Amino acid sequence: MDSDTLHYSLDLVSGNGLTLTTEQRAALQTSLVILKRNYKFNRVLFWGRILGMKSDYYIAQGIGEDEMSDRKCLYSFNCIDWHLLPPATDALIEEVAVATKGCFTGDPSHEYEQTETRRLGEGDEPVEEEVMVKVNEEKRLAVTVFIIDKEVAVVPRGAYMKNPNGTVQTNRSFEGLNPYEAGKLRNYLHFSEPKNLKKKSILEMADLNPSIDFLDPLSEDIPKGSWSLQFEQGSRVCMIRSLLWQGLTFFHMPMTPQHGYIYTGQGLKSLDLPFML
Repeated sequence: MDSDTLHYSLDLVSGNGLTLTTEQRAALQTSLVILKRNYKFNRVLFWGRILGMKSDYYIAQGIGEDEMSDRKCLYSFNCIDWHLLPPATDALIEEVAVATKGCFTGDPSHEYEQTETRRLGEGDEPVEEEVMVKVNEEKRLAVTVFIIDKEVAVVPRGAYMKNPNGTVQTNRSFEGLNPYEAGKLRNYLHFSEPKNLKKKSILEMADLNPSIDFLDPLSEDIPKGSWSLQFEQGSRVCMIRSLLWQGLTFFHMPMTPQHGYIYTGQGLKSLDLPFML
């Protein structure tokens, strides 16, 4: 959610239980402006909240030149003081996958420990060694936000465009999907590096516009049925919810450029979803 329209956007999703107190809203309105100035971000987004047993993490994202790849994540406990999260590298993602399980504690210094058996050497007699993997919760938080964005961040088709130099920027001429288009899952895209686009045939690519069709549509996701789309508030707002990462809610007002998403949940993926559908 863009910090410039935060109050308005929160009101649109408030019917889903995604609410903040008046004090939290006021704190965010002020602190995100300061955050944008101090870090020299082009835009600042309120990403959402990850629930912990002791306290909750409030997440914000700062946007640089490239809307998709130039992002920094920060977290706060009081919506006033913000702390920068480390980048989610491949090595860190692997460590977190091995060592962390269960709910967040709410303590960024909390350490998760897990013993892993690794095979060393090659040939007929490899040596197995037990290695203790330790990861603190701050790193786990960084990886969780990264993966949620990678798997379920959503934007309407046409809201962003890719320049000839490869930079992804906001499409200032985007005026929103019409009500008919807004009801089709294929008109909503994953805001992350595409996986299926490179597999399309030349015939399939012929109908695509390279400047706006550079992302994968939600309609191609496997398993089918991992998204719930419905109109609310008298068909004024289109809501899309992820069943894979429960707590992720996207909204779009047809015929307007207003759109965004927010996550409020425990930061746990629904691994049983394929068996439930």
